[in-house]
Amino acid sequence: MAAPKIKLYTNHGCPWAHRVHIALAELKLPFEEEIIDLKVPRTQEYLKINPRGLVPSLEFNGEILTESAVVSNFLADEFPSHLLPTSNAPGGALARAKIAFFADTFISKVNGNFFKALFAKGDDEVEAAVKEYVEQVVKEVEPLLTNAAPFFNGSDKLTQAEVLTGSFVLRLFTLPKHGLIPENILSDLSTKAPNFYRWGQAVSKHPSVTGIYDEEKIAAGTKERIAKLRAAA
Repeated sequence: MAAPKIKLYTNHGCPWAHRVHIALAELKLPFEEEIIDLKVPRTQEYLKINPRGLVPSLEFNGEILTESAVVSNFLADEFPSHLLPTSNAPGGALARAKIAFFADTFISKVNGNFFKALFAKGDDEVEAAVKEYVEQVVKEVEPLLTNAAPFFNGSDKLTQAEVLTGSFVLRLFTLPKHGLIPENILSDLSTKAPNFYRWGQAVSKHPSVTGIYDEEKIAAGTKERIAKLRAAA
C-alpha cells in the first residue's frame, strides 16, 4: 500500500494545531508542513484551503480536513493504534466513549479558565480564574483519572485523550514559571487533584507532546500579546 500524502498547515504556537502534531508523532506518520503566520491576514491561497483562515488544516491524499479535533480523530481512525481502539474491538466502543467524554469535559469545563487567567485585566480576575480552574479540575476531571497509569484509562502509552488535551496541559505546567499565571495553580492542583497532577506531569514530559513546543518562544509571544491587549484596553 502506498504511503498517504499528508500536508499539514499549522503554526507551532497554536495549541489547537499542536493536537495534530501529537497525533502524527505518535502514529509516526511522515508529512509535509507549511507554517501559517497567524499575526498577519491570511493569504487568498490559504483561504481557498480553509475559508475560516484557522489552523490546523490537513491535506490527506488531496482531501482537505479542518478543525483540530476532527483532524486528530480522523488520523486516529485512519491509522488504528494504541491511541484509540476501533469501535468493533472488544471494549472499543466504551473506551472511545470514555476518551470522548474526558476530552470534552477538559475542554468545556476546565480549559477556558486557564486562558481567562492568562489574559485577565487585573489580579482579582486572575485569582478568580485560577480558583475556578482548580475547582473544575477537582470536580470534573480528577474522578476520571483514578486509574491513570500514567496515562488515561490505565494506559502506559498516550491515548487520544492526551492527543486532544496535551498541548493545553503542557502550557499549564510550563507557563507559570514565566510569570504568566500564578504558580500556586500547580501547587493547589498537586494537593487538591493529585491524580490530575501526576497525569499532567507525565503528559507534559512526553516527547510527542513536547516535540514542537518552544517554551521560551511561546512565553515571550504570550507576554507580547498580553501587553498589546492591555495597551489597547
